[in-house]
Parts: sequence; C-alpha cells; structure tokens
Amino acid sequence: MNSVALPPHRIAGLLAPAVDRTFRATMLAGHHGGGAELSQRYGGAAASGFLVDLRTRLAAPGGAVDGAGFAAITRYRDPIACRRAVDKQVAHAMIYRSPDGALSATERGAAFLGELYQVHAEVTEELWSGHDERVARLVAVLGRLVAYALVLADEEGTRSGSAFAALAPPHEPDGSPPGVLLLNRLGALRYHRADAHAAAWTAAGHTASSVTALPPGPERLAIELETDRRAAGPYAVLAAEERLTMLADLAALPG
Repeated sequence: MNSVALPPHRIAGLLAPAVDRTFRATMLAGHHGGGAELSQRYGGAAASGFLVDLRTRLAAPGGAVDGAGFAAITRYRDPIACRRAVDKQVAHAMIYRSPDGALSATERGAAFLGELYQVHAEVTEELWSGHDERVARLVAVLGRLVAYALVLADEEGTRSGSAFAALAPPHEPDGSPPGVLLLNRLGALRYHRADAHAAAWTAAGHTASSVTALPPGPERLAIELETDRRAAGPYAVLAAEERLTMLADLAALPG
C-alpha cells in the first residue's frame, strides 16, 4: 500500500473502525476498572449517565452543552427518554439545566467527573503499558486533527448543532496523563465523524431512525462513502506517512 492510495477521504474511512474500536474498548475497560463502582457511589447510572458522555465539556470550569449540541450528541436516541434521563440527573443534583436548556455539571457532578478522569488515567496507564511512544505519537497527531477540525468548522459555519463542537476541544487539565488525552481526543474525533455521517444521510433524505434501519447495499455504501468525504477535512493537515503511522499505531494498541 503506498501513500498515493491513502488520500484524506480514504484514510478517514480506514481509520473510523480503528478509532471506534480503541475508544469503545478503553471506555469499557474504564467501566470495569472502577467506573461502575464510582457511578454507584454517586447514585448509579440514573445519576451519572450523561455526565460520562458529556465529560470533556462539563468537566471544564464553566463548561456547558447547549440544547442544539445535546440534540446532536443524542441524535440516535429517543428525545423523550433523553429528557427524562436528564430530569433524573438534575434531581440527583449532578447536572444543572438552565432555563435555555443548556446543561452543566453541579459541584457534585464536577466531583464525579474529577474522579472519572482519575479512573481513566489509571486504566489507560495499565491498558497501554509498554506503548508509551505509540501513545505519545497518537496524542500529538490527534491534537492536530482536533484543532484543525475546529478551524474548519469555524470557516464552514458548521459549529451550530454539531456534536463535535459541543464537546471539543476536550477539557485537558494541567498534568493530564497521555492516556486520558488520547482517550478523549479519540472521542472528539468520533463525534466529528458522527456529524459527517449525519450530514451524509440527511443529504440522502434520511432521518436518524430510517438510516439506522437501512440494510446493507448500494444506498448505505453511498452514504458511507459520502461520510468519508465529509469527514476527510482534518486529515489534510497530516502528511501521507503520518496517516499511515496513525493507522498502524491504532491497530497496535491493546483494547
């Protein structure tokens, strides 16, 4: 495989499952490695659920996710069920909902997020032990991708109603270990692709429910290819060799 065969839209398609696999496996490891016990101490999933999803914005001092951003983040979920779940988290004093619908962490919610970041630090240190150079490379390249994606969003005017813009750049407290930086930057990149996917199926005349039910075939393939095209922008900031290295590094990471 040579670099000519991996332009930005191709690497976007190839990287998507690798990013998804690494992120999901690491979040699951975090759940089993202390996250579930932490959640129970704060009232269980009913109290902490959306704080986990929104952690990279709500952990920041004064961080909030507005209504449009929350709708984008939860676009594949039942909006009534989401509203009821938020109601419970407000009742548990974990989330504050302002009159305009924006969500932020309460003092108790912020304490939970601080502990969650620590759980993720411990889990990623163990999971990726012996891969320090690989993790460092990925942290650096993902930092560039997230930063450039935000620049593109500003230039294109696509921040409003964007799941990516609602949660990026991720909150990175001073001293955050590389594993936490990598996990949360991977999460941001996943939301960037999610927005590209939503734009692709919307352009094809679908809704969140209809595209979810769409069977494999030419129509779904066309939407995936259009998703790759729309998600490709940030990868233009990388040299062809860097794209290949990122793919190889993700493939080699445990999890």
